[in-house]
Amino acid sequence: QWGAVMEGNESYAGSPSFYRFEEAVKNLMPFKYLVPTHQGRAAESILFTVIAGPGQVIPNNTHFDTTRANVEAQGAEAVDLVIAEDLDPESRHPFKGNMDIAALERFIEEQGVENIPLCMLTVTNNSGGGQPVSMENIRQTREVCDRHGIPLFIDACRFAENAWFIKQREPGYADTPVVDIVREMFSYADGCTMSAKKDGLANIGGWLAMNNEDWAVECRNRLILTEGFSTYGGLSGRDLEAIAVGLEEVVEEDYLRYRIVSTQYVAQHLADEGVPVMRPAGGHAVYIDARKFLPHIEPLQYPGQSLAVELYMHGGIRGCEIGTAMFGLKPDGTEEPAHMDLVRLAIPRRTYTKSHMDYVIEVVAEVHAERENLRGMKFVRQPKALRHFTGHFGYV
Repeated sequence: QWGAVMEGNESYAGSPSFYRFEEAVKNLMPFKYLVPTHQGRAAESILFTVIAGPGQVIPNNTHFDTTRANVEAQGAEAVDLVIAEDLDPESRHPFKGNMDIAALERFIEEQGVENIPLCMLTVTNNSGGGQPVSMENIRQTREVCDRHGIPLFIDACRFAENAWFIKQREPGYADTPVVDIVREMFSYADGCTMSAKKDGLANIGGWLAMNNEDWAVECRNRLILTEGFSTYGGLSGRDLEAIAVGLEEVVEEDYLRYRIVSTQYVAQHLADEGVPVMRPAGGHAVYIDARKFLPHIEPLQYPGQSLAVELYMHGGIRGCEIGTAMFGLKPDGTEEPAHMDLVRLAIPRRTYTKSHMDYVIEVVAEVHAERENLRGMKFVRQPKALRHFTGHFGYV
């Protein structure tokens, strides 16, 4: 990737770097139209600005925070339909990120096809513990969408990790190369959004891809208005080159094996220390069950945020609350506890060694031993949208 960065062509239009990027994307995700963006949330913003509006609903296994916010910014509603097992941190279901197919059928009947511009699947399911979606479930979701004439889009940020879990856990795929599993996954979709910061192995970038020409024309017009020309989308040529190489390397099985084993190593050792973690371990992160870690702190006092703050102050471990602080505020201004209060310890790709992982385990175990001293938190100041990004907190 560093070598590719040196070859970046910074032409405003028609850069050769864009065409290498386009070829790399379409090698894995063979959609007809590709719209580059500076990161994944820009792809979401463009997509939902074009296709969503007031009174419409977008079903997903679980929307991540920016996805939900971009849906709601258009006056539409984001609805999560993940299987019940994903809401149980201790469940050992191998594909806890799966869409609840029966619930999706009911949802379509209740809402009406005319109010559902598309259906989404997030792979892996970041908000639900980094849990994978099975190929069978992707196929079944596609069949439901086909019956009702609803396009299916994949939130593809961690597509390679999802493919690895399919290879490891789903019957019939053990001998299938990861790259072929990836291609099959996307063969069931009509488009995708992507953040290249994840399984693009890059520092910046993303894209929106689709088969619908009318949508593509509108999305490109929106891109030029907000991001840049259609052959760079807010990205430098060097970033396009880095992503192109990253997409080749991310499906290498030695890389994926080491990455997933590292995550499992941390999860298992934390569990051995008595720390409640989401099981099975996700692909990109270990998720601590903050509600169980801090049972004396009620959900509306943000146990996940309290734990994330303490991990940083105690040992410099930067985690992320995924719970009531992130998802508890409703569009009407009311607040209610999220289904789970988790702290995500996301592991940077190709950065840390086993000794770093051991340090993380040590710090979390030390905080766990003193957990009764942690206090609940409250918002001191919060914005109207995505409040967890820039809100200010204090202790209760």
